[in-house]
Amino acid sequence: MNFINIIDVIGTFAFAISGVLAGLKSKFDFFGVTILAFVTAVGGGTLRDVLIGVTPVGWMKSELHIWLILSTIPAAYFFIRWIRRLKRTFLIVDTIGIGVFTIVGMEKCLAVGLSPIISAFLGVVSAVFGGVIRDVLVNKVPLIFKNEIYAFACLCGALVYLGLIQFLWQEIAMIIAVLVVIVVRLLAIRFKWSIPFRPIE
Repeated sequence: MNFINIIDVIGTFAFAISGVLAGLKSKFDFFGVTILAFVTAVGGGTLRDVLIGVTPVGWMKSELHIWLILSTIPAAYFFIRWIRRLKRTFLIVDTIGIGVFTIVGMEKCLAVGLSPIISAFLGVVSAVFGGVIRDVLVNKVPLIFKNEIYAFACLCGALVYLGLIQFLWQEIAMIIAVLVVIVVRLLAIRFKWSIPFRPIE
């Protein structure tokens, strides 16, 4: 298993957990929680692979993702009391997920020969669309549509990766870029940063 696959597993686990937490909060049954974990974890990557013509899509090439996602459900139920004590658990795992999937998705697009800018855009798509599907299914306005720094944090990490990959080893560049996404997103939450926008009246 190479480095990209390792961090892809981390991102899948983090997003699956965020889906499980969203399902539990919405009082879904076991089947509902399972579906939510699954679409959150692989939704963005599936859309990316379809857009770039990679078939079968990533999670269909190995059973690892399926078993990994399924493992998050009993894990979440077992640690639910501890998880609920951490009020920001959902935000933390969601942030880890978008950080990892931005860079993994971007690297997969670069690997098939897409331009850096298109790859950065599709990296953001990989990161946020699983969460969009999750939020729609629990009848919430997706974070990407709120006045928050969410997709912008992904874009910051993508641009940092494009710059660093010219000078550093791929693994180091990926780790730094993922951390940039995470730090920007968490700082935005902590200090309530938002992108200025005045709607037309």
